[in-house]
Amino acid sequence: MAKAKKQKKVRKIPMRKDLLTNEMKPKKEMVRIVRDPDGIISIDPTGKKSGRGAYVSLAPDAIAAAKKGRYIEKALAGNVTENFYDELYAYVDHRKARVELFGPDA
Repeated sequence: MAKAKKQKKVRKIPMRKDLLTNEMKPKKEMVRIVRDPDGIISIDPTGKKSGRGAYVSLAPDAIAAAKKGRYIEKALAGNVTENFYDELYAYVDHRKARVELFGPDA
């Protein structure tokens, strides 16, 4: 009796809506920004922090547009500091460098 070949499972790719463009994109191509119960807005690299979250594309021009239009403050109903945007730019640069070095699953 011959054994049947196992079929590869097709994994579902989690999709999230971009705050700026309202496009659905893979979660790995986005960064989650969260307002925790204390009202502090921060970057959530794990995607597991509790609180109200919003997703922004990992493109520097998207972050500049979010800063200019104050989209993050409006979506999360909180105050965003200038320091936060510096951290966000640094995080995006870091993620882009990881993708270049290790591929899209890094």
